[in-house]
Amino acid sequence: MAWLESATVYYLRVLVDRVEPYQPNPMPMIGVLGRVELVREAATLFMLFAVGMLAGRTRIARVGYMAIAFGVWDICYYVFLKMISGWPKSLFDWDVLFLLPLPWWGPVLAPVCIAVLMIVWGTVTTQTEVRSPATTMTTLLWRLSWLGIAVALYVFMADSLHAVRQGLDVTSQLPTAFNWPGFAAALTLMAAPVANSFKLVLSH
Repeated sequence: MAWLESATVYYLRVLVDRVEPYQPNPMPMIGVLGRVELVREAATLFMLFAVGMLAGRTRIARVGYMAIAFGVWDICYYVFLKMISGWPKSLFDWDVLFLLPLPWWGPVLAPVCIAVLMIVWGTVTTQTEVRSPATTMTTLLWRLSWLGIAVALYVFMADSLHAVRQGLDVTSQLPTAFNWPGFAAALTLMAAPVANSFKLVLSH
């Protein structure tokens, strides 16, 4: 899946002369290309969801396997894209991470960090029998995690949201700076349930 994604993105970027996405008019939408790309991204998410549904026997295990698949897919996507095109040149290169519901922008390092977190959580969840008891603390940790996800989404889409408020075309806007403190806070919040899972594993 990762190789297929990398190859498809490479073909698309060669087609619009945007192998390196951080340049003027980063996402030129030729004909139906924009709509096709949106559906392709939705199809990718469906495939990853299907992996979890097929691999897990319980609801939490299915989510865990989906997280592992997503994380491995995301990291390998960049590895293979580097092999195919020579990009990204570094982990700090800007990339268009996603297009739904608005374009997400961020350095390659940011989604890689989230991917690693997903792999770790998914592995702990699916490969151990330890489950977090339904306590007030675990509920709080998961709420913090969801808050972290919301903050991360805002950080990724901040420039697109600003463009929408200004009435500008979001596909032609380039970000100027990444909110690393905000992302670090979001990643810390998202890691809360992972840390709790590790604690339970070690205690057993």
